[in-house]
Order: sequence, then C-alpha cells, then structure tokens
Amino acid sequence: MKKYVAEFLGTYALVFAGTGAIVIDQQTHGSITHVGVAITFGLIVMSMIYALGDISGAHLNPAVSIAFTAAKKFPVKELIPYIISQLSGAVAASFTLKYLFPDNQLLGATIPAGSDSQSFILEFILTFFLMLVIINVAHGSKEQGLFAGLAIGSVVALEAMFAGPICGASMNPARSFGPAAVSGHIEHLWVYLTATILGAICAIPVWNFLNTRSPHHLM
Repeated sequence: MKKYVAEFLGTYALVFAGTGAIVIDQQTHGSITHVGVAITFGLIVMSMIYALGDISGAHLNPAVSIAFTAAKKFPVKELIPYIISQLSGAVAASFTLKYLFPDNQLLGATIPAGSDSQSFILEFILTFFLMLVIINVAHGSKEQGLFAGLAIGSVVALEAMFAGPICGASMNPARSFGPAAVSGHIEHLWVYLTATILGAICAIPVWNFLNTRSPHHLM
C-alpha cells in the first residue's frame, strides 16, 4: 500500500507543480516563461525520484510502469494498482488547480500545436529516449542509481524545453490524463496515451540489444 500511496503523491506533485507552472504562467501573462515551465517539470521529477524512489521506484508515469513490466523488471500484478494510483494523483492535482484557478480553461492540458500525427511522432520519440535513460540508470550500477533523479529530471527538462511548444512534451499518460479529464478537453488525449506508451515499450528491446554482452566481451 505504501508503494501505491507514494505513486499517488509523486504523480500529484508532478502534475500540480508542472501543469501549475503552465497555469500560473498564463495567469501572470508569462512571468514563468516556457523555459521556467520546462525546468519546473524537470525539477519536480528529480525531487520526487529522490523523495520516493526507495519506496515505489517513483515511476510517476503509466508508460514507465508498462515498459518496466514489458522488460520483466516489474511484477505484472502491481501494474494496474500503480496505474490507478498515478492517474488518481494526476486527476486530484488537476482538481486542486481547478479550485485555485477556476477561470483557467485548459489547466495545463497537452494540446498539439500542429497536427495530431506531428505530436504523435514527437511524443513517441521523446518517451522512447526518456525510457532509455530511465531503464539504464534504474538497472545500471549503484553509482548510476545515485544520479538517477538528476539524469531523469534533466531529460524531462530538456525534452520539455524544445518540444513543449509543439506537442506539450507530455511523455506521460497520467500527466496528460489529469488536466484533460478535469478540463473536459479530451479531443487529443488519445495521442498522449498511445504515443507515450508505445515509445516507452519500444525502448525496451533497444535497451536489451545494447546491453546483451557479445561472446568476445566475456573473454
């Protein structure tokens, strides 16, 4: 149960701070800036990994939990409770923001700036590389583990920095689901639910291939 509470709290914090930065940026006519929003997402992810990583692994992201399950690094029986905890945390955070900023229409929802297919491809690639970093630092050496929060938070900030203006740089079904469900803007939600999960899953065979030791390495 502690794991599920940790995932709920971590995803709540992620959506509250991240989409909160977007909402407050709109309310204050750009005082946070796009770069500020990207850094906020990176920092909150990093903070939650250090705060909750030892308890639940700090997935905070259904795509990550699904990809870890596909990689046989995560028990199948815990997958659904993890996803429910993450989605609940995201929705709760969006309800909090709706209460605080009732006039805000989108609550930081991810909406494609161009076509759905453009955002689909971007989200796929972004989540692919994010998952590649996550699985490497999560299952590398202990030294890598200490840097996991920094590495993963940096990737989130970096990808939000350059891709955010086009696709919203969600990389996370829960992050998109919360604001969409609470604001009622679900018309593009399928893009962010499917592209992120597919991107994360596709990182697993690539990671397996790169980390399979060839015979001459064993000499």
